[in-house]
Amino acid sequence: MQKKILIKAILLLSILVFSIFFTIKYNILSIVTDQNKLIAFVNSFKTLSVFIFILLQIIQVIIAFVPGEVTGFIGGYLFGTLLGTIYSTIGLTLGSIIAFYLARVFGRPLVLFFVKQEYLKRFDYLMTHKGTSISAFLFLMPGFPKDYLCYILGLSKMTPRVFIIISTFGRIMSTFLLSIGGSLIRHEHYKTFITLAVVVLIIIGFFYIYREKIENKLKKVLQKYQ
Repeated sequence: MQKKILIKAILLLSILVFSIFFTIKYNILSIVTDQNKLIAFVNSFKTLSVFIFILLQIIQVIIAFVPGEVTGFIGGYLFGTLLGTIYSTIGLTLGSIIAFYLARVFGRPLVLFFVKQEYLKRFDYLMTHKGTSISAFLFLMPGFPKDYLCYILGLSKMTPRVFIIISTFGRIMSTFLLSIGGSLIRHEHYKTFITLAVVVLIIIGFFYIYREKIENKLKKVLQKYQ
């Protein structure tokens, strides 16, 4: 058992070190803020572009302060709606699992490296085994920091199987919408893109304005059934 834990810890640490190294070496934090640079970067790997894109999606979850909206959009732009959604989902799922296990194996000190203390306090109610349904809703909520949530839930009593299910399916809708947006721009369907963008922004704006009320309501519901 001890040997298994040690192997898992070494593997996770190696992935984390590689992610940090890759981010620094290719200046990923700068690239992901510029769509043209990001497209050129992925395309520069030619036949390996799909794998590099998936790797970027993995890393943007692990390095939680790397914005994921741009990479999801670029997935649709480069590979189309369907493949963009599939490739993004593969990367995001793998990244989520890795972040979850990093938190579970190395604990709170490592989580605090990626997640602010205020977020841990804000969502401490998810640490109970009854926070599953609320966690699933938070993954579905537009604009919510899902990468942080992966680390936070790694500290909870949630089983890995349940986490994988809710994190994977919880991200699909936003991933699909980002892929559609990228594909529409690629094919110059600007009017459709603007319409979609306005609708999405209105939904995100609603959740952003009422996010505290929604979270407080969810917290009260959880406390009621504890």
